[in-house]
Amino acid sequence: MDGISRNALLISFSAFFADFGYQSVVAALPILMVIVLHAPPYVFGITVAVSSGFGAILAYYGGVLSDTFGRKRITILGNILIPILSLSGIAANFYEAAALFSGGWLSRNFRSPSRRALLNDEVNDSNRGKVFGLLNALDVGGGAFSIILLISLSLLGVPLRYIILLTAIPILFSTVLLLLVREKRRKASSPKSPLKKERIARVRGSMAYKGVIIATALYGFSFYSLGFPILTIAQYSSSNVLGYLSYLIFLIGSALFGYFIGSRKIRLIKGLGMLGYLMSAIATAAIGIAYVLHLGIYVMYAAVLFMGMAIGTIDTLEPSLVSIVKSGSKIGKGMGSLTASRSVGIFIGNIAMGLLYGINPVFSYAYAAIVSVAAASVILVSGKGIWERRA
Repeated sequence: MDGISRNALLISFSAFFADFGYQSVVAALPILMVIVLHAPPYVFGITVAVSSGFGAILAYYGGVLSDTFGRKRITILGNILIPILSLSGIAANFYEAAALFSGGWLSRNFRSPSRRALLNDEVNDSNRGKVFGLLNALDVGGGAFSIILLISLSLLGVPLRYIILLTAIPILFSTVLLLLVREKRRKASSPKSPLKKERIARVRGSMAYKGVIIATALYGFSFYSLGFPILTIAQYSSSNVLGYLSYLIFLIGSALFGYFIGSRKIRLIKGLGMLGYLMSAIATAAIGIAYVLHLGIYVMYAAVLFMGMAIGTIDTLEPSLVSIVKSGSKIGKGMGSLTASRSVGIFIGNIAMGLLYGINPVFSYAYAAIVSVAAASVILVSGKGIWERRA
């Protein structure tokens, strides 16, 4: 593809096959735990919270280790352990399912920053948005195919446990593609002190970087697992398949809009704040309103679609912004901080969502919408120094 290297394609298609595998598990987990294994909704929330919370630590150190031991090595180490979550299909109870899913998800978090850093070695100012947009499109597109397969096999009567076990195959293939990547040698940073203008730019970039990390952590408090809408729609419609379908709609919206954003010269701060965090708040509020007013499943689907568009924007623009404001030799640490800050928020956010959902689903969606608005406000204010920078 024009402007996209062989390594970038291998990494992006590896992301496709990884998501082709584990996204089915993500979609099926709330059904498996709450409906099949009879776990209370808050247990599902705690499972997502714990896997993401401890994942925050692993994500940070995965990024740091990639700067020392190599992006490819750390990426492969984490990726090869992700199929642990596929073993949740043989869990005898929801405690085992929670533990196995968390084990695989921790491995995913560990490898995500190093994979982004590995991809960042393949980008420049002219193709940054295109490359990260392609990664998001194939990443989420793989998830979309995964949900199509999940729905198809469910309609054919294949037991959910068998479907979950099969997801290990494409995840393992994604590791094979990573083995084919030829890691580039990174140039050492110059020991010379930067010029005055460069020092000023670095300070401004550092301020913007801290603002992004703070806003990302704050948004994480609202970033609930899509398992909650899946569960809401499945219970509302009395159909697991219609619940899975909502996740497919989410992924398609995220993949297409993320690639669209990446291929356009979008102002980073404004795009992230308005088309990312604020749109997410509106979509979340719409899910809650549709539920409480009984507006029907199609309104819920529309809200989920807009949520997907918002997440596609966020997943494309956040790493683009970090790659601009963080120096090249520390990009792994920067990507690790990005993933960690999101995960810390998710740890608290999903516990809150699970507890509030058990009281009344509308309370959980109202909470998430309010926090998303707060995150949008932080990023729009903190990023003024690079307001005009484009992806």
